[in-house]
Amino acid sequence: MADVKSSSDSGFEVAKTVTVKASPAVVYRTLGQPARWWNGAHSYSGDARNMTMALRAGGCFCERVPKDKGSVEHARVVQARPGTLLRLSGGFGPLQAEGVAATLTWTIKALPSGGSEITQSYVVGGYVRGGAAKFAGPVDFVMSEQLTRLAALLG
Repeated sequence: MADVKSSSDSGFEVAKTVTVKASPAVVYRTLGQPARWWNGAHSYSGDARNMTMALRAGGCFCERVPKDKGSVEHARVVQARPGTLLRLSGGFGPLQAEGVAATLTWTIKALPSGGSEITQSYVVGGYVRGGAAKFAGPVDFVMSEQLTRLAALLG
């Protein structure tokens, strides 16, 4: 699990930091390949191979849903800085149906050892029926799992 930094009826922040053996350039490039590290159990199609992300401002973290010929925009890239930062705007999963603004940020720092430190932060705020705090724990679990899978892929 990551860390629920704060939580209230109007929003929450979850964050987690991992270290990997891969260089910042490799980390950044791999972030753009969610089909390789996202758990398909947390997708609309049930298969992460349907997920893509364009690493540029305006790029879509999107998913094809072949069963009904549909598609889903999970988030939109709002800042892309190769090897250092990737920031997306969008409510994942059930948050997509709520009146929230949500920002997912990956900050990548080179380590003296040649590896990288990746910090993932997801900040959500706005109107959530029944209060946002109820989502903090489950969102923390799902987002932490994705970062853990990315870290395992990167060594």
